[in-house]
Amino acid sequence: MTTPDDRPRARTVSSREAYRNPWMVLREDVIERPHPDGVPRPGLYAVVMKPHSAVVVPFDGDVVHLVGQHRYPIDRWSWEFPQGAHHGEDDDQDHEAVARGELEEETGFVAGTMRRLGDLAFAPGMSDQLFTAWLATDLRAGEPTPDAEEEGMLRHRTVTPGELDAMVRGGEVVDAATVATWHLARPWIGDD
Repeated sequence: MTTPDDRPRARTVSSREAYRNPWMVLREDVIERPHPDGVPRPGLYAVVMKPHSAVVVPFDGDVVHLVGQHRYPIDRWSWEFPQGAHHGEDDDQDHEAVARGELEEETGFVAGTMRRLGDLAFAPGMSDQLFTAWLATDLRAGEPTPDAEEEGMLRHRTVTPGELDAMVRGGEVVDAATVATWHLARPWIGDD
């Protein structure tokens, strides 16, 4: 993929931390946006800063495993692939280890094989968070060990690849990271 050399780019004038909690930092930047007349325009940008994450497709050869939970910000149920990050650690962490940890934590599965599918951005218009998409196969069952914040919140569901395709098309899966990761994984997974 090529990027034009003359692409416009905003310039950071100043930056401050506006908010912090254990899971994220909200940074507020005063910026200058380029303009066709050559006179930069002032602007303000809020950036949600979060650590690199993982999204994992658990596929046992027949079915795909989903986790579901109520997502407070959108006030609705969401079927998703296991996903998350190790907070409070530097971004040089082993991305496969994060993926394996999230898979085991949310589903109990230990994967014999992890295939890296690609790197994507969750919401590049508002966050710096990237994630690595993974396909987990050769699954060995175990007990989920969810974080305290997820304890009692997660539900599990198995679906065939075709059923998941229908769920995505029908709007039953609203999590963009799950849809994008499924798109990357689908060529590696046969039809029902």
